[in-house]
Amino acid sequence: MVRRVFLHIGAPKTGTTALQTRLQRNAATLSEHGVLVPMGEQGSGRRPAGLVLRAALELTGVTLGQRPETLVGEWRRLVEQVTASPYETTIISHEAFVRCDAESAARAVRDLGVGAEVHVVYTARDLGRQLVSGWLEGLKNGGDDDLTTHLARARSGDLPLRNAFDIPQVLGRWLDHVPAERIHLVTVPPPGGDRDLLWRRFADLVGLEDAWAPQAAGRTNESVGVPEAQVLLALNRALEGSSRRGRPHHKLVRRHVARVLVGRDSPRVEAPPRDADWLSAQVDEWISWTAGSGVDVVGDLDELRPEPTDPRTWTDPDVPHPGLTEAAVEALASVVAEVAGPDR
Repeated sequence: MVRRVFLHIGAPKTGTTALQTRLQRNAATLSEHGVLVPMGEQGSGRRPAGLVLRAALELTGVTLGQRPETLVGEWRRLVEQVTASPYETTIISHEAFVRCDAESAARAVRDLGVGAEVHVVYTARDLGRQLVSGWLEGLKNGGDDDLTTHLARARSGDLPLRNAFDIPQVLGRWLDHVPAERIHLVTVPPPGGDRDLLWRRFADLVGLEDAWAPQAAGRTNESVGVPEAQVLLALNRALEGSSRRGRPHHKLVRRHVARVLVGRDSPRVEAPPRDADWLSAQVDEWISWTAGSGVDVVGDLDELRPEPTDPRTWTDPDVPHPGLTEAAVEALASVVAEVAGPDR
């Protein structure tokens, strides 16, 4: 028996949360079929599902607002759990691994590959949707760039998030340590289609049957619309950095402002029509590189091509929206209810 370790490294905003949630919810039934989804110890005072994130942060040295001393030993704990496993398949998934440089990628393959065959899985979607989703997620974590600035930074190479979406840059680091046939690029289907198609692609790749993971992920990581994004941007600017990860107001903004603003019936944020040409040109380069790299493609590379934004229906997120006041009041009501609750 050849043990296989599938390391799903991201990219961010490609359905990673949904995949991870489904794996974690079904960890017990998956183990009955010889599949390990590594988790931390129950009763340790730390979220068991957070072990993989903490291990990735220690490995990459990117703390995301967490105190470095709280991460010491987490990579070793993960590796020990994986290498001691009698199971045929192990699945490790977190987008924080996309930050691995050449050195940490080499260490990951070396440590996880003891007695096992390491596979690297990378999920990718169309760049326009990725960059917009990344901007919206950043607003939930204290971001204070408007969309125009965000996209200009991406185009110039000044946006760190863009590096996580750069297929040749990311997979090129792993190709030095893992054969091309064991690096798998899974494309994310466009919106409006089969919601379970990404899961089925991922499950087929790693060898999971539907009956092994019966609990669905549910709705995860919903985005906000145009007026809600404007509320978050204005609030983050007013707070002058204190709503970023690890800062005093981060949890309050994320839990009691951003959370109440998702799922409202508002115009969705789309990449501006003026950015269509450079987005398409960039993706063309990446598709060409992927096709010639020898990596395994699961899905359809054409799904990575940005869907053009219709200028007739596009809503400019940099122009104040009529729904801004209503969204702001709803957010304010949530904060007041939290601060002035019955137990305060």
